[in-house]
Amino acid sequence: MANEPKAPFWLAVWAVILGLVALAAWRAGMFGDRPVPAPRAAPMAGGPGPGGGGPAPGGDGGSGTEGPMSEAPDVAVPTTVKEYTFKPAERLPPVKGVSAYKPLENDTVRFALNVWAGWSPIILANDGFKPGKVWQAPGGRPFKVELVLIDDPVQMRDAYAAGEVHVGWATLDMLPLFVDSFAKDSRIMPRVYQQVDFSNGGDGIVVRDTIKTVKDLAGKKLVMAQNSPSQFFALNMLVAGGLQPADVEMIYVTTAFEAAAAFNRDKSIAGCVSWAPDIYNLAEAKGNRMLVTTKTANRLIADVWFARADFAKDHPDKVEALVRGIFDAMSELNREDVRARVAQLMADGYTIPAADALSMLGDAHSTNWAENYQFFLNRNNPANFERIWKQAYYLYRKVGAISNNPVPFDQVMDFSVLQKLGTEPKYAETKDEYTAVVQPRSVGQIRAENDEILTNTIVIKFFPNSSELRKTVIKKIDGKDVEQPYDPRVDLVLDEVAALAKQFGNARIVIEGHTDSSMKGAVPAAMVKELSLQRARAVKEAIVEKFDLDDNRFAVDGLGWDRPADDDHPDDHALNRRVEIKVYSAEKE
Repeated sequence: MANEPKAPFWLAVWAVILGLVALAAWRAGMFGDRPVPAPRAAPMAGGPGPGGGGPAPGGDGGSGTEGPMSEAPDVAVPTTVKEYTFKPAERLPPVKGVSAYKPLENDTVRFALNVWAGWSPIILANDGFKPGKVWQAPGGRPFKVELVLIDDPVQMRDAYAAGEVHVGWATLDMLPLFVDSFAKDSRIMPRVYQQVDFSNGGDGIVVRDTIKTVKDLAGKKLVMAQNSPSQFFALNMLVAGGLQPADVEMIYVTTAFEAAAAFNRDKSIAGCVSWAPDIYNLAEAKGNRMLVTTKTANRLIADVWFARADFAKDHPDKVEALVRGIFDAMSELNREDVRARVAQLMADGYTIPAADALSMLGDAHSTNWAENYQFFLNRNNPANFERIWKQAYYLYRKVGAISNNPVPFDQVMDFSVLQKLGTEPKYAETKDEYTAVVQPRSVGQIRAENDEILTNTIVIKFFPNSSELRKTVIKKIDGKDVEQPYDPRVDLVLDEVAALAKQFGNARIVIEGHTDSSMKGAVPAAMVKELSLQRARAVKEAIVEKFDLDDNRFAVDGLGWDRPADDDHPDDHALNRRVEIKVYSAEKE
């Protein structure tokens, strides 16, 4: 075309653009938390691996504020699934002595359960509570099952220890409260074979409407049933929300029903931990609101069943048949006619109206084989058996409920039957169905449309001017230059963030980056906000990559120095260099 500019003109334009980009990159390297020059970066000496050098998986490759990448990427990103390599028989305590459980009358296994929707698969598989249906063990040996209703966990524990029932029920967090006494007799040590459900809205915390987040419970009264899933739920919420149990006045009662009644009666109580339907009735009353339920924190309360060790040793075929029967019943429960049928069976056994039993079914999510695999065998699952077990010990020791050394999780967890079933397409081809599909939302949308539940502050020591999670520096050790991680705790901290995100599986999560104000007045605020945004993004991308979390559930924000951690000490720079994880309920969406 006649008016088309000549090539030299465009070359000049590009030269100017590249010059501006170079100038911006040079300026970016001159600002940050502190005006400290970046140290020399060396190649990885110890090879790739967690905590090693290189950029964060899925991150900015050392970009953000540092110019060209000078370290090799970490090529050994942990895979989403990493199985335990031990065999259960290698870790489970050997059974000593003569079996001491009640003999099986008419080949009938006595299986204890409580009033809870999660037991619907075994109720369906057994066609009710009475020992009528004939089960077939592998090899064709027939047996029967009697479902024994024991709602009080202490009574259940005693009946189990005495051998009056062969199978016990519990939420996984409750078991550490029992096993200290069980460990004295190898015959009654529990063998946990199967998770039957995650609580899916059946448990919750109701508060007065003046309580906006978990942190507002500081100095207030909170009522709950002691040594129960309610207490575990409450302790988790407090610690995740930045409080210690001692910060709240705990009022203990015997049952969750009593907790609801106490909250309703005594207006000086700021919150109560209970379960459906009481939590929903209380939340609708004027002056009250729902703070959080297991609909949002949906991978925290896990119901399991366990067999006595002596019974499991004598009857492995029956144990396997129970696992199979429960899984098979779960697949049937997707049909409306089957749900109506099991609701009637539950109503008969629990002595409640069938309509109430049907409405209960939504309070629990039955966990199929694929979900059990993630719970028992995947070491990288941040909401698995091992992590819940250790968290329960940690929390109960903080309140003095457990004083002895923890019983290792692998002395009660037996995934041998799950592994066997995994060789059969019927089970191996099942999918994890407990994953919510959400659309991405901006930080502004999340804050405007959702209620904040809690804020969890984490500390990652970012190198000044850097958003790189696994930055390495050269340190003098015994006169030699040695490459070391700038923050060796990064992977531990990321695991904590991932566990929080996984436990709150139906929540919206905002990751906020913050910087200190040491360069306030010397550099533009917008540039520092960009650094804080890159830090938040690095945390998000690392946990999404490593733990296969849904990217759409997360939003990131960079606040720079705008929000000091402590308003009374705004110049506490070490405190202000932080990342905050904010959890928002998404139940209104």
